[in-house]
Amino acid sequence: MLLPLRWSLVMLLILTGCTINHYLPRHFDFVTVVEKTKPGADGWRAACLHVPVINTQDMSTFVCRFGVDMPIETEADGYLSVTLAQRIAADCANEAGRIVLSAPASPSPGLLCEQFKKKFNEILNRAVLGSRVKTLCHEATTPTIIPVNQ
Repeated sequence: MLLPLRWSLVMLLILTGCTINHYLPRHFDFVTVVEKTKPGADGWRAACLHVPVINTQDMSTFVCRFGVDMPIETEADGYLSVTLAQRIAADCANEAGRIVLSAPASPSPGLLCEQFKKKFNEILNRAVLGSRVKTLCHEATTPTIIPVNQ
């Protein structure tokens, strides 16, 4: 059963013309940018990622840069530990990547990056209201540079 799944993933990458790495929770190195100072919904964390998007036709690489902001506590979800925020962000990023890569081929890795950020923002904000994916990283963050195939 594993072989057909692996084959379908390989075919997906060939058909789309681009590939994005799988995200792990450790890729989201959240730092507190607004301290939680009161009970209830309060505080913000941010992470910054630089991710290679590879054009499988000519093997050129485009670095997709984006920031991820998540609240420390929300009314709906309560307190979100760093570990939980990392897990949620990774799961949402992987789902966004799966959706974007399953769509018809993008004309360029740069466009694929923009489509990914838009879809990731949509999915992450549904998971934790108020979360956002931004084009620019917060100045307090250090980019996590994800090597190809990690």
